[in-house]
Amino acid sequence: MPVRLRRRLTIAFVLVAGVSTAAFALVSYAMLSQARFDESLSRASADLRYQLILAQQFLPFDDDGTAALLNSFEDNGHHVVLVKENGPTPSNPSFEVEPGTSTRTMAAAGDVVYERITKPRQGNLLIVGGRVPGSTAELYVVHSEDGVYDGLAQVRTALFAAWVGVLLVSALIAQLPARRMLDPVGRAARAARSVAEGLLATRLPVKGRDEFGAWAESFNLMAEALEVKMNRERRFTADVAHELRTPVTALVAAASLLREHLAVLPPEAHRPAELLVADVVRLRHLVEELMEISRLDSGQEDVIIQPVELVAHVEAIVADRGWRDAVEVSGAEARVWTDPRRLERVLANLIANAIEHGGPGARVAVDHTVVTVADNGPGMAPEHLPRIFERFFKADPARSAPGSGLGLAIARENARLLGADLRVRSEPGAGTQFRLELPVTRPLPGGEAMARDDP
Repeated sequence: MPVRLRRRLTIAFVLVAGVSTAAFALVSYAMLSQARFDESLSRASADLRYQLILAQQFLPFDDDGTAALLNSFEDNGHHVVLVKENGPTPSNPSFEVEPGTSTRTMAAAGDVVYERITKPRQGNLLIVGGRVPGSTAELYVVHSEDGVYDGLAQVRTALFAAWVGVLLVSALIAQLPARRMLDPVGRAARAARSVAEGLLATRLPVKGRDEFGAWAESFNLMAEALEVKMNRERRFTADVAHELRTPVTALVAAASLLREHLAVLPPEAHRPAELLVADVVRLRHLVEELMEISRLDSGQEDVIIQPVELVAHVEAIVADRGWRDAVEVSGAEARVWTDPRRLERVLANLIANAIEHGGPGARVAVDHTVVTVADNGPGMAPEHLPRIFERFFKADPARSAPGSGLGLAIARENARLLGADLRVRSEPGAGTQFRLELPVTRPLPGGEAMARDDP
């Protein structure tokens, strides 16, 4: 999230800088180009008045006068067009232009007029003209504005390069405040994930007295309160399990004795006695699981690493619990270094869950360091999957299913102790699949590098 937000902030900063710079560049270019064109026209207009006065000395504009005027202007580096009743006559055929009708009408009325045209060979031309005093003829001076256009093209290139430079610099500059602003967000996200994973001692560093500092203080207060609450609940669970252990042991002994004498009980007492024995057994399992959860929470459980043949280990679990007819085991033999007792606890709970919800036909597949347990049950709704490893959670709304709701939570805690990754995938009507990926501590058969030398 912080990375995406940092990217959005950077893009927003660059867009603001780019739009602002582009607007400034466009306005500046428009003002500069207008000034250049106005300057060019002003010089040409001032020069025209002088040229009109010079043209008077060639009156009348008969053939000789016209030729003399045109040659004189051409010799002095001025390309002109003399327009009489019979049409325009250029001083240089290469610069033969014909002013528009509206331009000629205004010039004939005595105004100084101009017109800009672009010709393929001559380029960008500015025509400035007027009526020669004492005559009805019009004189138009042709000026090349290629220099103006070339200068403006250079200005455009420079402005574009500056705009690109501003974008790059703004992108670099935006990274600094974005990183400083969003680093606390990233730390908070990581801290929240740590707390969600059970690391309740996680705290955020408090830096400064700004909003992020207040946020960090609030997060730390929340984490501390949550840690205190969870510790109280864990102590309560441990105390309850410890206090129940002795009376439950006595109940189990009494239930065992009662089960042995069911035959001598009156017929009407058989069913209540069987239910009593079953509930006592269920209570014993609940107390045992509560005791195990308490030990896991207190960190009193050790991990003893040994070599384990995965397929053989799974088959032994299935055989010891009488699940041969309900579970299919497949896969090539693979050796891993792990705690066999904790691995058995994880796999036994997963297989028991598969049999409980899917009936016979559960499947256990071993692929190197990955063990997959799948069933043919009804599956689970997507909204239940995030809570499947929570303690006492049951997907059955009526909570009528057997079990305490602690089996998968115990499996996950033991998987964490092993450094393994336990995940679930399920779809309604397609069954449920648990995937246990054990850490690699020795070279795999394919010759992959070791994760660590000494397990």
